[in-house]
Amino acid sequence: MNEKSDLITGECFCGEVKYQIKGSLRDARSCHCSRCRKAFSAQASAYALVDAKEFAWLQGQELLTPYVGEHGFGLQFCSQCGSTLTGIYQDAVHGVTLGCVNGDPDVEIGRHIYVDSKANWEIMPEGVTQYGEHD
Repeated sequence: MNEKSDLITGECFCGEVKYQIKGSLRDARSCHCSRCRKAFSAQASAYALVDAKEFAWLQGQELLTPYVGEHGFGLQFCSQCGSTLTGIYQDAVHGVTLGCVNGDPDVEIGRHIYVDSKANWEIMPEGVTQYGEHD
């Protein structure tokens, strides 16, 4: 994110669901556990935390489909294209998936977690901060 703007926007693959963040992202991480691999249809998730008070849906909120696990954490997906947009905790937006953020949000993935359960076919790059489980 540049110094001129404190506004971050994001959207799903089909563009029907859009959001904005009046603030910044923090604590970006990539999780390699089997659940995140399935939820993100990828080798890992790319996710950053957001202050729920700074997050707002711009359009398409009625197209969101939530999935909430037993501990109150969940994800919201676009029901049209399947993009995973946000993480939720107790019905509030907790974070956003970095793949759906538009432009440069001025955040870098600072750690890779649950690498002990990564897919066998994934090779971790040298020099990245890794944790076998959570940090």
